[in-house]
Amino acid sequence: MADFPAKVNTRTSTSAGAHTGSPSLDLDFLRSPVGVLMIVEIVLGCLVWTLIADTYYQPYPSYGWVMFVAVFFWMVTVILFAMYLFQLQLKLYMIPWPIVLLVFNAAASVLYATAFVTSATSVELYSWPHSPDYNRRAAASFFACLVMIVYGVSACLSFRIWKGYGSNTATSQATLPNHT
Repeated sequence: MADFPAKVNTRTSTSAGAHTGSPSLDLDFLRSPVGVLMIVEIVLGCLVWTLIADTYYQPYPSYGWVMFVAVFFWMVTVILFAMYLFQLQLKLYMIPWPIVLLVFNAAASVLYATAFVTSATSVELYSWPHSPDYNRRAAASFFACLVMIVYGVSACLSFRIWKGYGSNTATSQATLPNHT
């Protein structure tokens, strides 16, 4: 009983993953698959909502839905891109970012699928063929399909990152060095 206090480790540690420095630009993120996909999502999403916004869409509820989906996911993607570019997610280490990205990308893919179908079926109903509105709405439908696919690829990549992020307890125990 006398040697018990000598065996107690009194060192303190900081939270794992805490980043207290100032935000810094992460140029490697721009070359990563996640960064490249986010750039493509931002560009294609911007094309979707600008093409729809350039038409007279206000009286048609279907195009209101397409605009909502396109603008909402474009804004959130821009915010997430900026967070990752400036490594701000490291300051919020208590948030499980791989799961957040997985849920976000899966939701974006599903809702963009509905926006694509809505936009594609509404082109013929609300536009005269070969009019400027018809062409813009058809192009918006095409780009909505592309951005839906890109969000789907991002969801698959996010799933793989998430599965690699958390490890099995047995695996992590087996790979730890033995300090006896």
